[in-house]
Parts: sequence; structure tokens; C-alpha cells
Amino acid sequence: MAEGAAPPPATARYSHAVEAGGWLYVTGQLPVNPDDPAGPLPEGIAAQTEMAFRNLEIILGASGYAFTDTVFARIFLSDFDRDYADMNAVFHRYFDDESQMPSRTTVGVAKLGRDALVEIDLVLFRGG
Repeated sequence: MAEGAAPPPATARYSHAVEAGGWLYVTGQLPVNPDDPAGPLPEGIAAQTEMAFRNLEIILGASGYAFTDTVFARIFLSDFDRDYADMNAVFHRYFDDESQMPSRTTVGVAKLGRDALVEIDLVLFRGG
């Protein structure tokens, strides 16, 4: 587990990230505050997306990777039509270089854990 990241729930056993041959696969991150994992989620899609990115940033830092190493992002939204534009505005603050945009899939889903509005996972590569 990445130090400083919210721990997996007691009912689930997984790693926050797994590295294999220069690739880093980061588990989907909900907008859980790592300083208060059992606390309430932030209100609204922008705040929840920021919190999910905060968790991703902690995991990447602990793994020695950066957002610029991202080759693929997958985003799950529990209300796609309502939340896509505001989520996308936050996304583009973390991926602001048009020449290095990762590929991405954004999916509307019926429900996310803890009734979150967003969950984000990443695949990164650092060649040597």
C-alpha cells in the first residue's frame, strides 16, 4: 500500500498499485480522504474528482511515477450526463499538456462504492 493513501476497505484485499516491466497499474481510486478513510466523501463531482486525484498522486509519488507517465486513464461516473463536464475540467488540470494526453475511457455506471460520484484508475509506463 502506498504510504499516506487511504487503506483498502477491510472487506477487500488488493494493492493500490502493481508494477510490472516498467508498467504501473493503479487500482481505481474513490474520493476517500486518506486522513479520514471512514469519513464522509466530499460534496459534488469537482471536489470528489480532486480527492480521487489526490489519492492517485499519493500512490504515484510512493511508486516513483508521475502523471506525465500515464498512458491510459479510466473514469467511472455514477451520473455521466450531469457530471462529465465538471469532472473533465478537473481532469484537464492534471493532464494539461495537449501533446501528452493519455488515452481515456469514461464510463457511466449504475453505482460506485460508498455512493461515490467518480472512480479513477490509471495505467502508466516508464521506459528505460
